[in-house]
Amino acid sequence: MTAPGALPGSPDVFYPIVPSADWVARLVPLGVRSLQLRFKDGSPEDARAEIAAALSICKPAGCRLIVNDYWQAAIDLGATELHLGQEDLAEADLAAIRRAGIAVGISTHSEEELETALAADPYYVALGPIYETKLKVMKWAPQGLEKIGIWRRRIGRLPLIAIGGITPERAGGVVAAGADSIAVITDFMTAPHPEARVRLWLDWAATVRA
Repeated sequence: MTAPGALPGSPDVFYPIVPSADWVARLVPLGVRSLQLRFKDGSPEDARAEIAAALSICKPAGCRLIVNDYWQAAIDLGATELHLGQEDLAEADLAAIRRAGIAVGISTHSEEELETALAADPYYVALGPIYETKLKVMKWAPQGLEKIGIWRRRIGRLPLIAIGGITPERAGGVVAAGADSIAVITDFMTAPHPEARVRLWLDWAATVRA
């Protein structure tokens, strides 16, 4: 447990992102230590229900749940970690989030966005896409491993999350370049057997922790 008022450390080196509590229920029993719920297709009421369900799964299992975007629901439901994109960050009530004791991680894609993120005092910074990603059309070109090293030097000891097109085969190089955690979506969600792919990631993560 994190001490009152203290920021949590980096999410686990394998940091899956899922769209629903159903996916949370599939992954947590496999031994996933931290994950992000990124709910996009539904009403705010639907999102609140998904977050509540995900928390009810994660808390007993000791899995860290990072809520994407829905900061008011995160406050109301007792979440402790939140992820915000740049647009979400501009609209969020950071003072209210801080009063609730919620730690905030923030996405970045450029030097300007990094400055904005650091001004918000995040507990981690995410950088992406590292490689080309099929998840959605991105206005940002792949950042590459060199950018991870640049961000590492810019943010010091602050945890750095890498995201975008990363596979188990590429993961070692991403960590070697300076990332603390690897956020993964498409690689396991589009696999023929997602649970088997997650187990492969967890085996890899265990070697990194060792």
